[in-house]
Amino acid sequence: MSDTFFTQGLIQVYTGNGKGKTTAALGLAVRALGHGAKVHIIFFMKGPFPYGEREILSKLPDLSFEVFGFDRLTDPDNVTEDEKEQARLALSASASAIQSGNYDLVILDEINVASAWKLIDVQDVVDIISAKPPSVEVVLTGRYADKMITDAANLVTNMDEVKHPYRQGIKARKGIEY
Repeated sequence: MSDTFFTQGLIQVYTGNGKGKTTAALGLAVRALGHGAKVHIIFFMKGPFPYGEREILSKLPDLSFEVFGFDRLTDPDNVTEDEKEQARLALSASASAIQSGNYDLVILDEINVASAWKLIDVQDVVDIISAKPPSVEVVLTGRYADKMITDAANLVTNMDEVKHPYRQGIKARKGIEY
């Protein structure tokens, strides 16, 4: 990693009930890679499900990722201890990646949902992003971004759903939604 790749690394949040938060973060990763940055992604709550982006991401130089969670949806009203443990492991991996000096851009995918659903404590998230080195850019994605997180951020984008094919009875499509 260049000590001055980002002379001023910021904190970005992509949230809201609309589609495209992870997609925007991955677009940013591709842009940064195109300029020679080193990128690391922590996938919270997405487990081993065959998301299409992971196949291509695994082939990109200077991009690495870690996957946490299970091949099932988390029920926010019935969070299990093993789901909390996976989120805690992801949070620990996030702190390590941000502080490691190995990455210019660190993306914490679905961390907002993990904190909103009490899998991890929002104060721990704020502590980690607030302690980031000045040259590291950090992106947090997911619905329900807590005000403490948005207050700590330099950029917050709220993606609003105006219309979605799911509401028309169209199920998630391979290559588009996953």
